[in-house]
Amino acid sequence: MTQQAVAPAVAEPARSPIDRAWAAARVAVAALILIAVLAQLQRTLSNAAAMETPHGSHLPTVAANFFSFFTIESNVASAVVLLVAAVWTWRAATADRDPQWLAMLLASVTTYMIVTGIVYNLLLRGVQLPQGATVPWSNEILHVIGPVALLADLLIAPRRRALGWGAIATILVFPLAWVGYTMLRANTVVAPATGNAWWYPYPFLDPHSPTTGGALGVALYVVGIAAAIALVAWAVVAIGRRRAAIAPIGARQAA
Repeated sequence: MTQQAVAPAVAEPARSPIDRAWAAARVAVAALILIAVLAQLQRTLSNAAAMETPHGSHLPTVAANFFSFFTIESNVASAVVLLVAAVWTWRAATADRDPQWLAMLLASVTTYMIVTGIVYNLLLRGVQLPQGATVPWSNEILHVIGPVALLADLLIAPRRRALGWGAIATILVFPLAWVGYTMLRANTVVAPATGNAWWYPYPFLDPHSPTTGGALGVALYVVGIAAAIALVAWAVVAIGRRRAAIAPIGARQAA
């Protein structure tokens, strides 16, 4: 009678306190962002339903417009990527670096959120909106707290993100596609609040606005913002490469 060999149990990889804390922080930030998005969406739909104009009460258009804001798209994308990163960190505790695909996603949403914070606080914070149009605490989360959290993630997250310089071009794909989508869609949508035969998510993209200087002014804004995104993307990639160089592969296991 032979004794069956019993395979030894595979020990679950040890997770450092830093890994656990950072994964939890990413989940918390993601949840905060999603709560803020949902709160603002509820306020936007409620305001639209209360409008006495036929355009304002067309909720599918209002919802589509809401999710056409770069701020909303970058925040939702950031929340999803942070959740994915938290799960990956928890399940792959012994890995030394973020995988390439995750590093690319994190670099992209970090760039978009930092640009969102910069553009809002430099160009849009002083723009007057109808009373009750925004949820103040939600607005601050989406334009200040979220961007700062993603910047902190870039600077001090325990896993380094090393990417090649070609990642900058990849990061630019979504913002450029968003501009194209926005400009093509603008003249096919009736503005819910005003009834205008066009709708732009931001005043600096509206060639009809007296403050933009027409199509040429809008083009200059787009070029300037694209240059700013490229600069921020360069900084994000450079910081990741610098951190990777300071903490070479194997440092986590040796610690």
